[in-house]
Amino acid sequence: MYNKQELMDLFRERALKFGDFTLASGKKASYYLDGKQVTLHARGLSLVSHGFLDHLDPNIDAVGGMSIGADPIVAGILSAAADKQSDLLGFLVRKESKGHGTNKFVEGPVQPGMKVAIVEDVVTTGGSSLLAIERVQEFGCEVKQVLSIIDRMEGGANRFRELGFDFQSLLTIEDFGITPPEAS
Repeated sequence: MYNKQELMDLFRERALKFGDFTLASGKKASYYLDGKQVTLHARGLSLVSHGFLDHLDPNIDAVGGMSIGADPIVAGILSAAADKQSDLLGFLVRKESKGHGTNKFVEGPVQPGMKVAIVEDVVTTGGSSLLAIERVQEFGCEVKQVLSIIDRMEGGANRFRELGFDFQSLLTIEDFGITPPEAS
């Protein structure tokens, strides 16, 4: 079961750090959310997986995202979905093709034409998810939804919506009493 307060408590305890950080987007920040500290924790992954299942569009065929951050999330969602007798599929998107075999960017049992959701731990500007979306669309899937554990509220959500994707997050940075900077 999903419990928002418990997920917030786990993030506070395990993943929220204060200091001087450079994010994947290149932005400087006074705090950092290390989502893997929660998604690689048994209870944390269970909370995230059930929360995402609660928000997942029922017409979605598969969930996936940019490897390595999405790897535990995808596995957790599939496990939670199996408990509900769902035949939901998963996929992972490589940052670079492996250079041998099929040279695919998208790995997993997905097929062109499927409706998919992209999953992410933390969204700032949306760059990683946008790259995953691009690769999945090139593969031939239709991206319908983007789900994030936490929205830092720095422009990513708006970018997804402007591009026509349904975006939902389980938490926002405001849930931690942090005021987001002006989104750029």
